[in-house]
Amino acid sequence: MKVGLVLEGGAMRGLYTAGVIDTFLKEKIEVDKIIGVSAGALFGMNYKSKQQGRVLRYNKAYVGNKNYMGVYSFLKTGNVMNEEFCFERLIDDLDPIDYKTYQESKVDFYAVVTNLQTGKAEYKLLDTLDNYDEIEYLRASGSMPFVSHTIQINGNDYLDGGCSDSIPIEKMLEMDVDKIIVVLTRPLHYRKKPSNKHLNKLFYRHYPHFVETLNNRYLNYNHSLDLITKLEKEKKIFVLRPSQLIPIGRLEKDKEVIQQMYDLGVSDCNNQLKNLKKYLRG
Repeated sequence: MKVGLVLEGGAMRGLYTAGVIDTFLKEKIEVDKIIGVSAGALFGMNYKSKQQGRVLRYNKAYVGNKNYMGVYSFLKTGNVMNEEFCFERLIDDLDPIDYKTYQESKVDFYAVVTNLQTGKAEYKLLDTLDNYDEIEYLRASGSMPFVSHTIQINGNDYLDGGCSDSIPIEKMLEMDVDKIIVVLTRPLHYRKKPSNKHLNKLFYRHYPHFVETLNNRYLNYNHSLDLITKLEKEKKIFVLRPSQLIPIGRLEKDKEVIQQMYDLGVSDCNNQLKNLKKYLRG
């Protein structure tokens, strides 16, 4: 039996996902394929490297560092997340990725990115994280529109995968898996609203297909939620979502709020652990 794991993004709401992933590692919940979007990719890769606690640790350690993320980074580099800090210093020095464990893992890990020329989602298999393209795709997956430079890879421009496929349930359904777990970062009944079409066109007028994707993002997002709700009711997938609303900023600096979001992921997962194991055995 093969198990797929879908991880929604959501910037610092992804601490919920980190709590779920750490519980999976602790309880030895095994999956075979992961598709992560934005923070779901940046935090989800720690399942493959089996680094329980890493996401919470480095966020609490460096969230107050002006070189990590925020207004200072945006004004200095043009990126709200400092690329040099996040994708060089952090992963190689300050709190390194366990590359050996990551590369030895049998888990297929995909990061979702958005191709600005086509406006479509692409799903990049990140096997090793030891080459330029893989790190660049990881960067692209977490590069939020409007506050990040585009990432250029092999002649194409990329940004956050959440723009084109925020919850890649349909992609996972196409893969060779028998069971699917979906981790959402919004509570039940959430629905996305339309974005500002004028702002989209103003910023990305040179990428008309991407503008169309941004304009339709709320429709695609809500369609994915409707599909997830249907499949969940039919017991074809298992869904973990926040059981309560914790107000948390996309670039949250409050360590207590960060801890609360993480703890909610842990407690929700623990509360559903019996049902999850039953689903996986079924």
